[in-house]
Amino acid sequence: MAMDLATGAMGALLPKLLELLKDEYKLQKKVREGVESLSRELRSMHAALRKVGEVPRDQLDEQVKIWAGEVRELSFDMEDIVDKFLVRVDDGSKPAGNPKKLKRLTKKMAGWLTKGKTHHEIADAIKSINKQVKEIAERRARYNVDNIGDSLPTMSSIDPRLGALYTEVTELVGIAGKRDQEVMKLLSEGDGMPKKKLKIVSVVGFGGLGKTTLVKAVYDKIECSYDCKAFVPVGRKAEAKQVFTSILLHLGMNGNQLIMLDEKLLIDKLREFLKNKRYLIVIDDIWDEELWIVIKCAFSSSNNFGSRLITTTRIVSVSESCCSSTNDSIYTMEPLSDDDSERLFYKRIFSQESGCPPEFKEVSGAILKKCGGVPLAIITIASLLASGQQVKPKNEWHVLLESIGRGLTKNRSAKEMIRILSFSYYDLPSHLKTCLLYLGMFPEDSEIMKHQLIWMWIAESFVQCGKENTSLFEVGETYFNELLNKSLIQPVYDRFGSVHACRVHDSVLDLICSLSSEENFVTIVNGTNDTISTEGNVRRLSLQNARKEEGQARPIRFESTGHVRSVVTFALAINLMPQFSSFVVLRVLDLDLEGYYGRMKGHLNLQELGSLLHLRYLRLSQGGNADELTLPEEIGKLQFLKVLDLPRDTRLPSSVIKLTRLMCLRINGKLTRLMCLRINGGRFQPPDGFGNLRSMEVLSKIKVGSVSIVKELDNMHRLRELNIKFECSGLVESLVESLGKMQKIQRVEISAKCEREVSMDLLGELWVPPASLQEFIMKKGVRLSIQPAWNPYHMSQLFKLHISVGEVGQEDLKFLGRLPALRMLELVSNNQRPLLVGAEGFRCLERVVLCSVSPSQILFQPGALPKAELVGLDIGLRAAKEEAADKSGDWFDLGMENLPSLRRVIVKFFRWGVTVGEAKQAEAALENALRAHPNRPFFFSIRFDEDIPEDARDEDVYNSSDDEESE
Repeated sequence: MAMDLATGAMGALLPKLLELLKDEYKLQKKVREGVESLSRELRSMHAALRKVGEVPRDQLDEQVKIWAGEVRELSFDMEDIVDKFLVRVDDGSKPAGNPKKLKRLTKKMAGWLTKGKTHHEIADAIKSINKQVKEIAERRARYNVDNIGDSLPTMSSIDPRLGALYTEVTELVGIAGKRDQEVMKLLSEGDGMPKKKLKIVSVVGFGGLGKTTLVKAVYDKIECSYDCKAFVPVGRKAEAKQVFTSILLHLGMNGNQLIMLDEKLLIDKLREFLKNKRYLIVIDDIWDEELWIVIKCAFSSSNNFGSRLITTTRIVSVSESCCSSTNDSIYTMEPLSDDDSERLFYKRIFSQESGCPPEFKEVSGAILKKCGGVPLAIITIASLLASGQQVKPKNEWHVLLESIGRGLTKNRSAKEMIRILSFSYYDLPSHLKTCLLYLGMFPEDSEIMKHQLIWMWIAESFVQCGKENTSLFEVGETYFNELLNKSLIQPVYDRFGSVHACRVHDSVLDLICSLSSEENFVTIVNGTNDTISTEGNVRRLSLQNARKEEGQARPIRFESTGHVRSVVTFALAINLMPQFSSFVVLRVLDLDLEGYYGRMKGHLNLQELGSLLHLRYLRLSQGGNADELTLPEEIGKLQFLKVLDLPRDTRLPSSVIKLTRLMCLRINGKLTRLMCLRINGGRFQPPDGFGNLRSMEVLSKIKVGSVSIVKELDNMHRLRELNIKFECSGLVESLVESLGKMQKIQRVEISAKCEREVSMDLLGELWVPPASLQEFIMKKGVRLSIQPAWNPYHMSQLFKLHISVGEVGQEDLKFLGRLPALRMLELVSNNQRPLLVGAEGFRCLERVVLCSVSPSQILFQPGALPKAELVGLDIGLRAAKEEAADKSGDWFDLGMENLPSLRRVIVKFFRWGVTVGEAKQAEAALENALRAHPNRPFFFSIRFDEDIPEDARDEDVYNSSDDEESE
């Protein structure tokens, strides 16, 4: 069972108490009776707490709130006591499902519990807890807790139509079809003047109107017309130094070179960088006029290249300050019109814009009136009324209407937004409420990586066990997707269109922080106080340094750290961190080491990590050019550790093989978009005995140089992700054998750094991938000896394929085209024959990159690639010229006009065999052809004038160009 907000640690505690009742523990009669009595009462309290958790907090009697808080706090204290005993008797070495080892451990625990001091300690603890529980139980009867909420209807469905919801969120600005056009018009004013002065456009409106969404849509449309660009969120309580640093980082500066600079030096560096450039910079969500006055110093008004600054703010006076020049413009965001509100609302619920049944017209109109044209409110309320493939009954619409309150029609304030959002919150299952509140650990405007968040949930026991063949991480992914579906978090897409992170809307974060404060769920420290003191125990600690002088920050002092379960630090807040040894029951430790100098000298000692015996999750991150990090041997003492996420160039001790519960080992820390494209060091060389880590699910960026290490992978049957790099050839056969035993594998990435290219034979009879495979990637240095003979219909989940092969023929393309879920294809080959891409396959393909060492003609026939948005090609101009001569036609005809969804084209031209003039003529011909395409796709090209460089067929030109353009 999992821990959740409503019941505290009760769900996790009850199974542990039952474990203590086993005969093997030989508890004394009185202690045993105490545990039994305690278990019975706690089960009853658990049920009552779940009832209380379903009722909005403002509808609860104050005494009931106090009672529920007391029970939750007591459950945490009890779990801490039990866990301390369990840690003392568990050596962490038992493999899953080993009954002999389990029997030895239970006997060992029985011995501990019958020894004098330990026996008296647990007996006294059980006696004391029983006394507290009885007192709380008496108050429960007086407050009539068991009858709470019996008459309140619930609204608890998860809408499965995720795709439609995301489309509405991302296309919100286009509902009226004029907002983005109006802003574009303001930005283009003055373009015809001889001197194209810097122009500032400020978008102003209250929270939830879609300011950021609107500006991002405009930014995406026009960014390719500028030399450099940056989209920087600011938020409340921001400092100018933070803003300048973020802008420079977006412009490609090295973070380690910026950290020591003060505001003046950062302004000078930014002005110098932008001096002769046409730039587009968005500064999103400014709250402070004085902050803007400082920020504006970095942008010279003498820039005559047609540069543009866009700001967004909720405050009219800030907007006016941003646009002090007559050349600047303010765009005031208004709520959606009644018609647009209806279109958004109806499409979200009924899957069409004008499909509201007559019986719902009146009540939907009343609901929309209360939403006041606020898009976020409309989407949130609509998500409550959508129930699977059907619409919720009309009576539930009226219940919701009466629950919203009447303040929104008179005062569209943030308070009313939070009130509306709270109904979405209370519609969540109890475990999802807990997961949502955990997002309060992250600062405003954070991009929260999905894998990082889910592993933290798991370490805190928020994730419940799923079906027999479903891992905890996969269950956590469903939690993440449900929060997306409820519009409580916003998706962040990677360049492949997959959700790899999330953001929290300001209004939702306000709601989270409000609830978290009431429930004593998260404590945020920003460096302004030296001592933490709260009415309850501190359970989760988020360290966010807000001091103007970083050097003033020093470790905070707690009245007690004995109850803290999670600690997360963010940039420059590491100096606030208390000593590791002060945390007794810590489960999650996520440290941003940036700004902590001296290789962890001073008050923090990495060797003390070994004292954190309850730790489940350990993540360390640091700047790109930071010193090599070495973890101590003491790390092997962390017998409960499930996740170890480390920066590149980290040295792990041999004791890592003792971490038999480890499920995720990731070397390279937080995966950015760029790191997804390129792998730059930071790999882990496993020690002997690595195969003992049988619980491993994610093994990212390891390097292997011996057969014995590859064979150790045979024991890791639970692996879902494997990222491996060969350091010598001759290991392929062993790897293929190991892959055959990984029946849950979802992602495989293979690369090599050897004297010669590694050739792999992955014919169907050698390796038949499981149906769970979603991504198969072969990086530079690895090539398939022949295209795999997999059954395409068996590979129903494979959406990303990046392989390097020899010759590619039409039959090979037909095979790839039959892969039913394929969305991204990058194919590197030695192809010299023309290829025709027809209409018979690739129905889902969105991105295709075709690289060849001897490029030849590609022709997209009518009906080909109906969903392809990006096409990357190698074009050999000599072959194109010869073919054009044979046909007595133009340079070449790629058939790009046959790709209806085309948005981007990236081409590498190879010039040998033609003159420079002919090469330019060919490039111009393709560019002109693309101009005739109705979508006017973005075009990027690069020309190689000599023979093909060794790495010219690498995909990085395509990826880096695409990524740069998307940033």
